[in-house]
Amino acid sequence: MKDKIRAAILGMGTVGTGVYKIMMGQKDEFPHKAGVELEVAKILVRNAKKPREGVDMSIVTDKWEDIINDDSIDIIIEVMGGIEPARTYITEALSRGKHVVTANKDLMAEHGHELLDAASANGCDLLFEAAVAGGIPIIRPLKQCLAANNITEIMGIINGTTNFILTKMTDEGMEFDEALALAQRLGYAEADPTADVEGLDAGRKIAILASVAFNSRVTFSDVYTEGISKITAKDIKYAKELDCVIKLIATAKNTPGGIEVRVTPMFIPKSHPLASVNDSFNAVFVHGDSLGDAMFYGRGAGELPTASAIMGDVIDVCRNIRWNCCGRIGCTCYKSIPVKAMEDIESRYFVSTILEDKPGTLAAVASTFSGNNASIDQMVQKTRGQGYAEVVFIIDNVKEQLFMRAIKELSAMHYVKEISSIIRVHNDMNN
Repeated sequence: MKDKIRAAILGMGTVGTGVYKIMMGQKDEFPHKAGVELEVAKILVRNAKKPREGVDMSIVTDKWEDIINDDSIDIIIEVMGGIEPARTYITEALSRGKHVVTANKDLMAEHGHELLDAASANGCDLLFEAAVAGGIPIIRPLKQCLAANNITEIMGIINGTTNFILTKMTDEGMEFDEALALAQRLGYAEADPTADVEGLDAGRKIAILASVAFNSRVTFSDVYTEGISKITAKDIKYAKELDCVIKLIATAKNTPGGIEVRVTPMFIPKSHPLASVNDSFNAVFVHGDSLGDAMFYGRGAGELPTASAIMGDVIDVCRNIRWNCCGRIGCTCYKSIPVKAMEDIESRYFVSTILEDKPGTLAAVASTFSGNNASIDQMVQKTRGQGYAEVVFIIDNVKEQLFMRAIKELSAMHYVKEISSIIRVHNDMNN
């Protein structure tokens, strides 16, 4: 049994810096928490000559060979991000018997299965708690604490940037562009916010969660993604009138017809626990057959929250190494459940329109929805003037393909001036 374990950190950005801070700050605690001493052996960076305050520069390198060829290094902590070279480095590390902890959601959402297979083949641990929801523990609870459950649904707010933007739009009446600019100034949003505001980041995370929860592989390409860039202050106002809020919701359901997985803006009733999750906080709502409902809530990103999740995994690996029990929990995708096409998924919808204000218009619109098996649950005329009326509809559960066919037909009709907004509605809105 080892008394000291040596680790290498790949990447020294925000999260890598947080990992280093925790490892140094709790150096005296690790022998008690993990049963061994933990030492930072190497740090891989792009520029080894760049000064890094508070970092022992003697262990900084820009050469991967310094790490992969060092047999004394037991654990690789990958916080570089992106697919390559992270994929190559992790594969090589596992092949050499080195254990890996990663926060790389892009990589795990696309290639997690092959990396987990490689870990299993080499008797190594590959842990990735920090790849979803930052500091919130969710991967380990799904794989361990809730393993006796048949998980049927996961839904959550798993992108802090979009949640911050929607919170500002709701609480302060901002338009999207104004709220995004504020998020960028405060460091919540990147200069190029596409991955966040178009739902791509959340899509990668829900692919990982669905794979773990349903024991069947789901990749990012399986996930329908729709972002918040088209949400307006008027949409927020409508939500308030309906006693709802708008959130970017990642949803995964295990249904008899297959796995449903998507990321979309959604009207959520204020009574739902997710409705009160604001600013940059994340929350994941889980339903299991034995557990019932549970919600995991906390900081979904940031230097120290994400580093906290990473170091939890590192401590787990240290314990496994010390007691010679690595690879206990590897890939849990032992099923092959099909993933449903988005066009076959049923949803409720909020639809805002501008229609010609004359007899027969509403009847024609209602007939178009009805002809596509889309039932109108609510219809409210908001304003009228200059020959037009603003009318909003709540459409009951209908398959996506039928609803979109109805929208296409409406868009071609001369008395429909504009279809302003289409937003999905949570099924519990009227409960």
